[in-house]
Amino acid sequence: MSDTRADLGEHDEPAEDDVVEAFDAIVAEGAQRLHRSWREVLTTGLAGGLEVGTGVLALLAVYAETGSHLLSGLAFSIGLVALLLARSELFTEGFLVPVTAVVAKRASVRQLGKLWGGTLLANLVGGWLVMWLVVHALPDLGTTAVESAVHFVDAPLDLQSICLGLLAGSVLTLMTRMQHGTESDPAKIVAAVAAAFLLAGLQLFHSVLDSLLVFAALIAGAPFGYGDWLAWFWYTALANVVGGLVVVTLLRLVRSKDLIESERGEAEAESGSESGA
Repeated sequence: MSDTRADLGEHDEPAEDDVVEAFDAIVAEGAQRLHRSWREVLTTGLAGGLEVGTGVLALLAVYAETGSHLLSGLAFSIGLVALLLARSELFTEGFLVPVTAVVAKRASVRQLGKLWGGTLLANLVGGWLVMWLVVHALPDLGTTAVESAVHFVDAPLDLQSICLGLLAGSVLTLMTRMQHGTESDPAKIVAAVAAAFLLAGLQLFHSVLDSLLVFAALIAGAPFGYGDWLAWFWYTALANVVGGLVVVTLLRLVRSKDLIESERGEAEAESGSESGA
């Protein structure tokens, strides 16, 4: 059946043409991102933190005026749209695309660790800087930030909290998959708005977005400290990774099994020819 399907399409691979094209694009982009230097990883991640911070600013402003998490979630979409159009990097966007490139042997696990670690650190630093500016420029939003942050730092480490983190990781990874499944910029923006609505509107536990809310609260003089943030952050970041990898990425890898094996073969052949030369 796979041979028949390949014969009917434009590509020789045993998969639908759109799947092949999306897979090729994901592997190519993932390899490029994973071969970035430390300077490129950190600056791209720093920009990502700054841009997510603009979304958090919009979130706080709308929540202060309306008291609605759903409306503030829509406002937060400014941050994800900025990420998309500015080509910056968010930690939780680094699951599907880079991991696929590693599985296809177009990059190494060490490079994946560099991308994840550097991007996460830079996201947090960039976000903290924006929140410092927000709190000092618009001090009235400080009270709103404290109110919003309590939801996260006071959350117990239980099944509900873990599930909120898993959902957040899967939502962002699904957004990435949807954006790579189309060449339409309006469609990509719709995916970003939908993801923002779910993330912020439903107060899912997202390691970067919600950390920025906590940072704003801390800068505004919240009755808790950075230790309380870390107690929430470590398991949230882990849950985001598991949600992105298991709920979404794993299914895509299984779906593209034949394509991955073909890509691995090409990578090994290229590596062999280079070592022979």
